[in-house]
Formats: sequence, C-alpha cells, structure tokens
Amino acid sequence: MNGVSELSAETTMGAAVACVGAAVWMVGGRQQGVRRARLLLADGGAVATGPPSWERVLAELRELRARLGAEWWALAAGALLALLGSSPIPVVAGAAGVPVLRRMRLARQAGRDREARADAVIGLCGALAGEVRAGRQPGDALLRAARDSGGLGDAQAAVVAAARFGGDVPGALAVAARQSGAEGLLGLAACWRVAVDQGAGLAAGLDRLDGALRAERDQRADLRAQLAGARATALMLAVLPALGLLLGSAMGADPLRVLLHSGAGLGCLVAGAVFEAAGTWWAARIVRGAEAA
Repeated sequence: MNGVSELSAETTMGAAVACVGAAVWMVGGRQQGVRRARLLLADGGAVATGPPSWERVLAELRELRARLGAEWWALAAGALLALLGSSPIPVVAGAAGVPVLRRMRLARQAGRDREARADAVIGLCGALAGEVRAGRQPGDALLRAARDSGGLGDAQAAVVAAARFGGDVPGALAVAARQSGAEGLLGLAACWRVAVDQGAGLAAGLDRLDGALRAERDQRADLRAQLAGARATALMLAVLPALGLLLGSAMGADPLRVLLHSGAGLGCLVAGAVFEAAGTWWAARIVRGAEAA
C-alpha cells in the first residue's frame, strides 16, 4: 500500500514538473524568438541580450494565458495542489474543471458581444436618423450609417445589397435581427416598412426607436448594478473553502493531507464539493432568473 502511495506521489510530482517545464519552455522559446527577431531587425542599434526582465516575463505569461484561456489555470492549480498534497486527486479535479470554466468564459464573452452589438444597433439608428435629416434618400442613408456604425454585424452585406439594388430591405433587416443582441433591428425594419408603404417620416420613427432602445439599455445596466451585490456574495462564498485551506495550513493543521489521505477527509471533500457546486449553481440561477424577469 505504501509502495502504491509513493508511486502515485512520484507520478503526480512528475506530471506537475512536466506542466511547469512545458510552460517555461513555451515562454522561454518565444522569448528567444523575439530576441533573435529584434537582433535581425535592429538596424545596427544596441539590443539588450541579457536575461528577460520580470515585466517582460509577466507580459509573456499574460499573453500565454490569453492564448490558452483562463480555464487552464485550473489545471495548473490542480497540479500545484497535487504536488503539495502528494495526491493525483487535485489534478483530476482541475482537469474536470477546465471545460466548465471554458463554458463560463464563453458565456461571458457571448454576453459582452451581445451588449456590444446592441450598442452598435443604437448607433446605427442614430446615424441613420441624422443622415435622413440631412436630406439623403433612405437607401443612401442606410449605406452610410451601416458603414460608420457596424450595427448590422454579419448581415451587413445582405442589407446593403438590398438597399443599393432596390431589394427587400425590411426583410433583410429582419434576418439580421436574428443575431444575438441585434433585436432592435426589428424595430428598424418596421420603421422602414411604414415609411416606404405609408409615406410616414422615417426620421421621427427612428428617433422614437432610438429612445426606446436607449431606455432598454439603461434598464439592463441598472439591473446589473443592482445584482452586483448578489454576484459578489456568491463569489465570496465560492472562495471561502480555499480561504479555509489557507487558514488551516497557516495554523499547521495540514488540511490537504487530511482531506486527500484519509477516509473521513475524502468523504468531507466529496460532500463539500457537492454542496459548493450546488450553492454556486443555485446562486447563478437566482441571478439569471432576475435578469430574465
């Protein structure tokens, strides 16, 4: 049994050292490549060839994190805990957390993209209203506003083609509104259809649409501000177990060895992980429900 534990500890330590060595090799190899490129392109100037500064190393690490994604730090943290606790369990937990954290990161990125597209649609409505008031025809005004604001997103080519060649502009706008965050284009399509079919003023309708979209955006911002406290509380509760481990280690209790190398500790670890995941999911569900309402 002791031989198995020693073999497991040696395997864990080897995996952790391999992860750290791979990261150092990637950073160091890239640093050497950048240094050689600077030497080749220096044009006779003086180039520093000494060891990289800490600022440069930190910049390279930030760039490496941006390329790989922040979720891979869970695996690195698991490898570190496995090295400290002489157990492969943290590595497995870190590897299992990578897809979950990636999904959360992609969801946050999708939310930021949705907000940016909604702001671009508001900018498109305002720019189009200004162009129409300046005396331009609706088709030409839409071409200029779409070029300046980028509110049409991936459907800009189809909408611009419809406006330039006399196609179904409201239909193209309705298709473009299927993009996440571009729902305001449905209102623009309705304003366009009313202005063309009934001869109503397009600029007045765009002004009302712009005001409604801005009010909706302000309401979302106010809701996010009100939910900031709930999000902070959920985050604090999520990191409390890590703070407990640090406190226990500072007191000399060696909580990692108790949790990873005893039956009672493993039971407490599993139960705590289940409760932690359930609490985090419930808090996130409450926040999502408030946002949806």
